[in-house]
Amino acid sequence: MSSTPIVPFSEPPYLAGHPSPYYTENHRAWQKACRSFVEKHLLANALEWDTQELLPEHVFETFAKAGMLLPSLPAPLPVEWLKSLGIHELLGTVKVEDFDYFHTLIYCDEMARSGLAGPSGSLTTGMSFGVPPIVKYGNRQLQERFLPELLTGKKRTCIAITEPEAGSDVANITTTATKTPDGKHYIINGTKKWITNGIWADYSSMAVRTGGPGPTGLSMVVVPLKGYPGVNMRRLKVGGQVSAGTTFIELDDVKVPVENLIGQEGMGMKYIMTNFNHERMTIAIGATRQARVALASATEYILKREAFGKPLVDQPVVRHRLAKCGAMLETQWAWVEQFAYSLTKFPKEVADVELGGLTAMAKAQAGIVLNECAQCAMLLFGGNGYTKSGQGELIERIYREAPGIRIPGGSEDVMLDLGVRQLVKNFKNKTKALERPQGSSKL
Repeated sequence: MSSTPIVPFSEPPYLAGHPSPYYTENHRAWQKACRSFVEKHLLANALEWDTQELLPEHVFETFAKAGMLLPSLPAPLPVEWLKSLGIHELLGTVKVEDFDYFHTLIYCDEMARSGLAGPSGSLTTGMSFGVPPIVKYGNRQLQERFLPELLTGKKRTCIAITEPEAGSDVANITTTATKTPDGKHYIINGTKKWITNGIWADYSSMAVRTGGPGPTGLSMVVVPLKGYPGVNMRRLKVGGQVSAGTTFIELDDVKVPVENLIGQEGMGMKYIMTNFNHERMTIAIGATRQARVALASATEYILKREAFGKPLVDQPVVRHRLAKCGAMLETQWAWVEQFAYSLTKFPKEVADVELGGLTAMAKAQAGIVLNECAQCAMLLFGGNGYTKSGQGELIERIYREAPGIRIPGGSEDVMLDLGVRQLVKNFKNKTKALERPQGSSKL
């Protein structure tokens, strides 16, 4: 048990001295190394940079050179590729072959300790969501062309799926990729919207329509972006996470070699959906830490703020509000840890089926919890929490960011519905598998 007092709700239980079955000594060493690196190179200036709506280029370069963009990839890491590039361990603490999803969880949690999603998202989103389709489904020539520069951070990428008229409704995207008469190129036309990191990206893993309507007509292609003929990009000013570089992309007769196809034509929907599991899981981890920052800040504030002749913490109504949100927060964190544990035990193909719907629900719930905790903090801070400067500045910013968790990565209502539909589908499939073959007397 830790003898050093910490502000209630400010750390997950395993860092507050509580016993945990999940974390090994290597996990704990990784957490300490992560915290030291991230505090020095990101958190110290995160709020200032987010206010300026842009992280300096040297921050990305520092993370890339230290291999500290790689932990945002799904575990296990692409060990063969990393070792071929001379990358054998991260921060001198964890070997790349030993990296598991608890290392991922710890990294995502530490990166979000500013309370803001923008600064960390400006660094990691492209690596976390844009690189995995190439690693998982790209053939050798595609990987050899792109992975060396992407994994080392010499080039940047993004995931480009969402369109102005097709957000969570991925199956109905309209951006087309039509082959030239000689079959050597795709000509891509359409628009992509709300693409995080797009404005800085050299490439994108893009969802396009190579076939007919519906999910079977979708494919994924590596499409060059920055400075490429036919590509026009502009930043979008959204309500929060502005420093993450949300982008609108127009594609006008963009000519891309057919060798840039990821995997097989018509398999894009499968690739996208399995990639979403990691995306939604990392969003849930980061949002839970954001909620923790908000609630811990509120707790610290009510311990010192006085009203009606006594500290706010002595008011029962204040403690009640804090308790309700605290229970939601710690329950959400326990669920996130359970997911991480499952991902270390399930084979990939099993995890995609068993956890797909639940991951969607966890992402949705994380947004709900963040919204409640941020709102609680704002109310307890009073006018200070509604002010864009001073002691409540961070709380005002976190509250403004809550919709940026509840909408992107699959909007909340769609995610909750998807979760139940997937659970029911799995139940029906397992029930059907137990049924006796028709006309057979055998069990």
